[in-house]
Amino acid sequence: MPRELVTIECTEARKEGKPPSRYITTRNKKLQTEKLEMKKYNRFLGRHTTHREIK
Repeated sequence: MPRELVTIECTEARKEGKPPSRYITTRNKKLQTEKLEMKKYNRFLGRHTTHREIK
């Protein structure tokens, strides 16, 4: 199966001393080989931030 579950975490929250927000999503690992990066809402900061895939 080419789709896999990935966890994405906020990149800005740790700089500000807040807990990071995390989301679970899927990606097609055959077509998208680089790490996933998207804008999602961080409820601790109260705004949309960049979330990057973590291992």
